[in-house]
Amino acid sequence: MTISDDRVDRDVEELGRDLARDLEHALDGETGFDAYTRHLFSRDASMYAIQPIGVVFPRHADDVAAAVSLAGRYGVPVVPRGGGTSLAGQTIGPGLVLDLSRHMHRILDIDADARVARVQPGVVQDQLNRAAAAHGLMFGPDTSTSNRATIGGMLGNNSAGSGSVRYGMTIDHIRELDVVLADASRARFAPLDPAERARRAALPTLEGSLYRQLPHLLETYAGAISKDFPAYWRRACGYRLDRLAGDPSFNLAPFVVGSEGTLVIATEALVDLVPKPRRTVIAVGHFTSVLGAIEATEDALACDPAAVEMMDRTILDLSRQKIEYADLGRTLEGDPEALLFVSFSGDDERQLVGQLDRLAALWSRHGHGYHTLRAETAQQQAPLLKVRKSSLGLLMAAGSGTRRPLAFVEDTAVDPKHLADYTRRFREVLDRHGLQAGFYGHCSVGCLHIRPFVDVSRPEQVRAMRAVAEEIKDLVREYGGVNSSEHGDGLARSEFNREIFGEELYEAMRTVKGIFDPENLMNPGKIVDAPSMTENLRDAALPPAPPIRTRLTFDVVGGMRGAADRCMNIGLCRKSETGAMCPSYMATRQEEHATRGRANALVKALSEPDPATALGDERLHEILDLCLMCKACKSECPLGVDMASLKAEALAQHHDVHGVPLRSRLFGAIRLLNRLGSAVAPLSNLPGRVRRCAG
Repeated sequence: MTISDDRVDRDVEELGRDLARDLEHALDGETGFDAYTRHLFSRDASMYAIQPIGVVFPRHADDVAAAVSLAGRYGVPVVPRGGGTSLAGQTIGPGLVLDLSRHMHRILDIDADARVARVQPGVVQDQLNRAAAAHGLMFGPDTSTSNRATIGGMLGNNSAGSGSVRYGMTIDHIRELDVVLADASRARFAPLDPAERARRAALPTLEGSLYRQLPHLLETYAGAISKDFPAYWRRACGYRLDRLAGDPSFNLAPFVVGSEGTLVIATEALVDLVPKPRRTVIAVGHFTSVLGAIEATEDALACDPAAVEMMDRTILDLSRQKIEYADLGRTLEGDPEALLFVSFSGDDERQLVGQLDRLAALWSRHGHGYHTLRAETAQQQAPLLKVRKSSLGLLMAAGSGTRRPLAFVEDTAVDPKHLADYTRRFREVLDRHGLQAGFYGHCSVGCLHIRPFVDVSRPEQVRAMRAVAEEIKDLVREYGGVNSSEHGDGLARSEFNREIFGEELYEAMRTVKGIFDPENLMNPGKIVDAPSMTENLRDAALPPAPPIRTRLTFDVVGGMRGAADRCMNIGLCRKSETGAMCPSYMATRQEEHATRGRANALVKALSEPDPATALGDERLHEILDLCLMCKACKSECPLGVDMASLKAEALAQHHDVHGVPLRSRLFGAIRLLNRLGSAVAPLSNLPGRVRRCAG
């Protein structure tokens, strides 16, 4: 943690108490500085864990500014966070976490004529799309986590998805941003005419210094900016000086997209909307190999698709083990090694069917695949889309204990014309290091999400992971591709940015960081001046699980703690309007009342030296209390986290520590009470009659 010089010797816990006290007086929103809240926000969907000093839940932009101001006064970094679904560790850090999803989730306005929406950062992508659909519009970038990914998080990472071949990335859809700067001042980034730009540059403020210093930086590093960025367009890495250099309006809003909270914190966004296609048809090619599916991508791209997605046997086999994905197995032909989903979207049904016919003919003529499934209706498409959107969760479910499919080389992208050869050589790297992986992703834009299975609790596996990361970084550069194409740099890839961009361009980016954030308090350690990718690994830091006797059997590696630690924080339990998981989160929007939050809380308790006593902790009991034990998580969570069983065992252990409360004893004896009540009726019914008469 970065702490100002006059506080270096202060105890961090004391610093946290002082900061918490001041924040409680300054904010309308809530704070969380207890050990459990800090643990819950020490993790995101990455392989990392860093415990923050505390958490703030801002209600509005004034709260964000106040939190940044106080954190700066104490010399504490700030870490903005949306849904916590980042895969590279962007939303964790040792400072003050700002959870912008709990309260700041309003759609402020939709202007259908201008095709724009003004939203707060905690708005979920599907939430925006449902509101925009009433006007025949949608937000173009389409992530697989659209039912819980926030617009703020998409801004931070420059997210994209399956439709990026048509709609591009988040950076392509941002018009304006209201932001809090590193000194807690406020600004609106938008297109500027020369007069307004000059006026702002004259301001004696941090905002003014941006408009004074950035043009000079662009001029100084013009050569490096023009030649040293990776050639491929689909980039979610570094600071986008190339975009700013080519923008005559000097709009800083797109420039800070993808900056991972290291430059500013967005509190409102004006985003572009695009027309929502009325119809979609899908062709699903069946292939005997992954490379065969990739080689068929060229024909697919020749037919002007909206998306081309690939899924390998690993994920198909996992889907067959889940009841909710059983419909897919009934629609497939034979036993394919890989599927290629090619989507065509538009308003003209005849044209779409014609594109489908053309693709099927091309594949047949060129010998690609052994079967093409046509899905032209919503009913036919539903099981296909359900599995495709769940690829990440299904792959995560294949892990066992601390051997998990990890995200560290999962976000590379190359020109699709190189993808088959690149994938072949990628597999050779994995084979050389003895690592298995699942393959899926966006063939239309040359991005495959390849996640090797690694056990980072074993030092030799950590060394292998690093070796693979370095070899893949070199391989993707050989093909003119990018190391981060939609998931961002975070803790997993920032370390390599100096080598990827070259010394001169990297120094330009370090200068950008210094201009925006002179005290290095905005989510430090991401994009520039980052730690090693092998530091702060979640599983490596977790102590061995102490023994505990349980009444229930948890038949997984690690017993009860292993059952809770199955959660890899992908956040599906944070969806708010579909399915049954998780009802308490839907009602409260609090991390601790989602399955993910409860699982992480149990991991903390079960890692204590005396886990039986830790399960009696009242704060833990509070976190578990709203769980309805409905078992929706057991079926809807891709990793099968069974919170009902975990809570039942935790309650039993809690009762061992504190005794069984009277209300539980009464409810446990309900049959006896019913029999007694029946025996003395109508006397036992008298209280109810008296209350009705009084009413």
